[in-house]
Amino acid sequence: MLEGFVPFPADFAARYRQRGYWRDRSLAAEFADVFARYSTRTAVIAGDRRFSYAEIDAASDNLALNLLALGLAPQDRVVPTLPNVAEFVILYFALQKLGCIPIAALVSHRFGEINQFVRLSQARCCVYPESSGDFRFSPMIERVRQENPCVALCIVLGTPGPDEHSLTELIERPATLPVEALRQIAIDPGDPCIFQLSGGTTGIPKLIPRTGNDYAYNSRIAGEVAGVDAESVLLLVLPIAHNLPLACPGLQGFMMQGATVVLHPNTRPTDIFRLIEEHRVTHLKVVPALLIRLVDDPAILEAKLESVEQIQSGGQRMQPEVRLRTREVFPNAFVQENFGMSEGLLMFVRKGDPEVVLLETCGRPVCVDDEVRLIDEDGREVADGEVGELACRGPYTLRGYYGVPEYNAVQFTADGFYRSGDLMRRHASGNYIVEGRRKDLINRGGEKISAEEIENLILMHPAVINVACVPLPDASLGERMCACVIVRSGATLTLETLIAFLQTHEIAKFKLPERLELLPDFPTSTFGKVSKKALVELVTRAARVPPAPVTESPSSHAHH
Repeated sequence: MLEGFVPFPADFAARYRQRGYWRDRSLAAEFADVFARYSTRTAVIAGDRRFSYAEIDAASDNLALNLLALGLAPQDRVVPTLPNVAEFVILYFALQKLGCIPIAALVSHRFGEINQFVRLSQARCCVYPESSGDFRFSPMIERVRQENPCVALCIVLGTPGPDEHSLTELIERPATLPVEALRQIAIDPGDPCIFQLSGGTTGIPKLIPRTGNDYAYNSRIAGEVAGVDAESVLLLVLPIAHNLPLACPGLQGFMMQGATVVLHPNTRPTDIFRLIEEHRVTHLKVVPALLIRLVDDPAILEAKLESVEQIQSGGQRMQPEVRLRTREVFPNAFVQENFGMSEGLLMFVRKGDPEVVLLETCGRPVCVDDEVRLIDEDGREVADGEVGELACRGPYTLRGYYGVPEYNAVQFTADGFYRSGDLMRRHASGNYIVEGRRKDLINRGGEKISAEEIENLILMHPAVINVACVPLPDASLGERMCACVIVRSGATLTLETLIAFLQTHEIAKFKLPERLELLPDFPTSTFGKVSKKALVELVTRAARVPPAPVTESPSSHAHH
């Protein structure tokens, strides 16, 4: 067993097996059946390329054998940062066949994040595109390598440099090892098959181990609740490595049913409308910010969207008005709100639920053995209808983050319930309503940003005495980040100089603050702690005031 991994307790594991949730088969074994059963059907469409199930199987076999020849071994950790391209899918299944563990990094991550993931996981391999926009990956990965001797293999999608291998060549060059070499690899379905990433509140994202048993079940049950069948066509424009697009039901859940997955690397509304029409897309995955952009785009009035049967929305709470507007422009679509976490638990609303449930709640758990408690700060369950912190355990919810026992001691109750930090209330229908969160996260269009991570970086700026990052309500993204800063006497700071400073720390662009408030002091709670609640009220009020004319002396508001 992998050191630092927290397994499910034996009595729970036995129950989950006995009830048929766990089949004791690796993802590679689960998909061997899928590839055989649906061999001639179209599995993946990416641009003008189409792959049948048999072709994905053969390409991932060949890549796995070439990676094996390069020295990758079972349980080796691999950090892929690829956009939504067919190569991601081929690589993902190749790694599963090898028993390697991918880390669900994003193409938007930069040195700050990739270096952390490699260090935390002791990854042996990085896979990345040559460039994304005007950003070139190779120089950044070379620095990661210099700091982390564990990285032995660098694989680029594009033209390889001196110490790099070409992903395209590894997929296409016929392997010298026989395919039997893969069949001999023993993979324990109780071991991690992927590390998802938490939106951790403590600066460093935590690695979430998902096992072969729990991740296969996660996708299977999500597919059932989402009504996926072989005729379904899923369009994926959200980053494919995220838990929702990959597994809830996502790529995995749709492929388990022999369905077709259309991949696209951006979220331009006109591209989305064109692809829906061209491929008769039935299922769409969105975050509310993306859905708002789609329904407000003028091109939607000309778009032919009647093939869409289901729009699955996650990442943040959807306002009822957005749902009602969506029904107008997508005539045949059911909007399926869901609450999910990379750590496990999934809640979906269902077709046929009463209108009040559809408009007000995020649904209910997908499995009868999902155990949910709403607890107060002392861990006691709150009265029905009261707001409490969501704590959960079940057949696909983790029992510990990877390699952080002291953090796990705080995040899990003595009897193994995961404290999510999300505040919820139980609706009279038995469904749940999200009421906010206890943990200090900013939810920008579904991407969770740790306030503490950004605060720690801003505190390094020589002009800054103190900082608090808070969410600013935003009509399209839900929240944007505002940095509230107290500067040293005589010092000045603008949003532009702050952004430039943060960019030297090489973090993902979505984490940069979009507003700066310079304050003489911070409001405090009765315990003397900075009151972020009061700060949110203060900056929300300030944001409604138009900026002062530029001719005046520097105002306390800097806008982006």
